[in-house]
Amino acid sequence: MKTRTLGTQGLQVSALGLGCMGMSSLYSGGSGAESVQTIHRAIGLGITFLDTAQVYGANEELVGRAIKGKRAPLIIATKFGFKLDETGQTIGLDSSPDNVRRVCDASLQRLGIDHIDLFYQHRVDKTVPIEETVGAMAELVQQGKVRYLALSEASPTTVRLAHAVHPITALQSEYSLWERGIELQVLPTLRELGIGFVPFSPLGRGFLTGQANRAEAYDKDYRRSEPRFQGENFDRNLRLVEQIKTIAQTKEATPGQIALAWLLHQGEDIVPIPGTKRVAYIEENAKASDIMLSAEELHQIDQIAPVGAAAGERYTSERMIWLDR
Repeated sequence: MKTRTLGTQGLQVSALGLGCMGMSSLYSGGSGAESVQTIHRAIGLGITFLDTAQVYGANEELVGRAIKGKRAPLIIATKFGFKLDETGQTIGLDSSPDNVRRVCDASLQRLGIDHIDLFYQHRVDKTVPIEETVGAMAELVQQGKVRYLALSEASPTTVRLAHAVHPITALQSEYSLWERGIELQVLPTLRELGIGFVPFSPLGRGFLTGQANRAEAYDKDYRRSEPRFQGENFDRNLRLVEQIKTIAQTKEATPGQIALAWLLHQGEDIVPIPGTKRVAYIEENAKASDIMLSAEELHQIDQIAPVGAAAGERYTSERMIWLDR
């Protein structure tokens, strides 16, 4: 697996990372043992960039178990910023300096490590000035608890304000063949400031693999409520995937591999983090880094999936309000 550099501060990571959210209770199926095996296989394939978060239930503990004795080459990213009740359910946002410090210490303990390589604000808390939040994050860097700072789903304005307080190494937002909105303003801002980009859900929560089900087929899985998996939206989005399948067949690849290869072709500053809890899928995803797409093929894909091609909102209305636009 080749490496890429996130941000001008020089954070080197594998060209593809592993998003660990799918190993949490937010998705159905799988087991802790299977997820640990998947992380071990990812490391064996040269994938050294692992992404988790406070809000993913017991996910940090799982990642901690998986990386025990394997820490040295790994880049561990985790996130703070949600307010949780006593059962661990999300009830709002909290990026207050006290919570920044509290979550960092708790994440270090759950992960079983002495520093976090990349620490994200998970969602922008508009009740707390971003300067205060990043100021608290910068203190963690000074204390050696965190190496690099990052934001998730932040607008260009927020990114600029944050970067003026302390260098931001990466921004994480959704980016894929069915979610290209960041190309309009966000990605140009990142490149102007020298900030790397980490696309989450690069496979459209599994939709772009061609293996997705309708929303009602999912049980104890948050895709059950996702607008793009429902009704006519599902049918329209499926037609997009069918066209990607045609290109995949000519490359002897899967639709998911084409979706990841397309992202990797969008710039050396882009490091997608497809999520899976299956060994077979991590092996499939890793092969995408070797797929070369010609200018003609990239143009064809752009025609199939231009900005705004997907039917339906990214999230439910309750979750859309947490996006910084």
